Amino acid sequence: MHALLSGFAPIWILTGIGYAAGRGGLLGEQAESVLGRFVFHVAMPAALFTMVSGSRPGAFAHPSMVAFAAGTALVSALGYAVSRRFFGRERAAAAVSGMASGYVNSANLGIPVAVHVLGDASFVAQVILFQVLFVSPVVLTLLDSGTQGGGAATGGLRRMLTMPVRNPVILASLLGVAVSAAGWQPPAVVTHSCDVLGAAAVPTALITLGLSLCGGPGGRKGRAAGDGTERAGGRREAGVAVTGRTEAGGGGRTEVAVTVRTEVGAAGRTEVGVAVALKTVVQPLVAFLVAGPLLGLPDHQVLAVVLCSALPTAQNAYLYAREYGLDTGLARHCVVASTVVSMGTLSFGTWVLGPSR
Repeated sequence: MHALLSGFAPIWILTGIGYAAGRGGLLGEQAESVLGRFVFHVAMPAALFTMVSGSRPGAFAHPSMVAFAAGTALVSALGYAVSRRFFGRERAAAAVSGMASGYVNSANLGIPVAVHVLGDASFVAQVILFQVLFVSPVVLTLLDSGTQGGGAATGGLRRMLTMPVRNPVILASLLGVAVSAAGWQPPAVVTHSCDVLGAAAVPTALITLGLSLCGGPGGRKGRAAGDGTERAGGRREAGVAVTGRTEAGGGGRTEVAVTVRTEVGAAGRTEVGVAVALKTVVQPLVAFLVAGPLLGLPDHQVLAVVLCSALPTAQNAYLYAREYGLDTGLARHCVVASTVVSMGTLSFGTWVLGPSR
């Protein structure tokens, strides 16, 4: 239990600090948007480049990763399908739901839990790389293609082919893969700078998550130019936050990013509940069935796979939703709720599968 508390405490503390800062208006009305873009475009790419460039190319050739990948793929696909079919979500929003259902918080929670419970974090490092190199590109492709308003087929194909150079997360990961495959060691000044910058990714993301929970200064959700209106699915919009940014190309075109904040109604709570159940119960159960009965892995490997699969939703789901101008309510509530629920599922998994059983 001490291992779990030591892993969860920074999440609660930093998210609480962000919430308090938002309630008091300490960082201003644009803090959530600015910090979110800083994490997505600057800090997270630096962290991913450092992590991937220092990895071994054959890290995924292990049966344990097969079990984890199977659980992730099945549950993420199920979350996406349920969101589309039963909750009427569009492609991009369903991608966020699928990510909330299957993308684990492997960095700031997985590492301390693995060190204390498993004795080392080697398998968690493989999980992090798997999510960065395989899961994130799929999610980002769905988000990118689903937020373009159904443009021409050639335009959609062009955007998909150029996304690696337009998306900083994928670009940093691909550069890291190239460096790792070439066996090249970047200069110390580069790696150290990336280390320092990347270290800001997780704490800033958690602060941003806390800011989003109160919805702006004074805790007034969705302060913007619009009154709340009812939408399909039982969700009540609390307002629309509009931010603008100008790109140099395209004749000085100005993009307006619209972020919709919602108060989760009855249908929204059901959707969150389904995603949290998939994340904290179904995913570790699938991982156990694949790792144990199907592949016959040793007990310690089964425990590692199940614990990593039972980790809560990563805050990346919220960051991606925010970056693409989608409703952040689902991702935000899934991160918080799954973090609370996973305390029980992680404890139960350790008790049932641990060496002292």
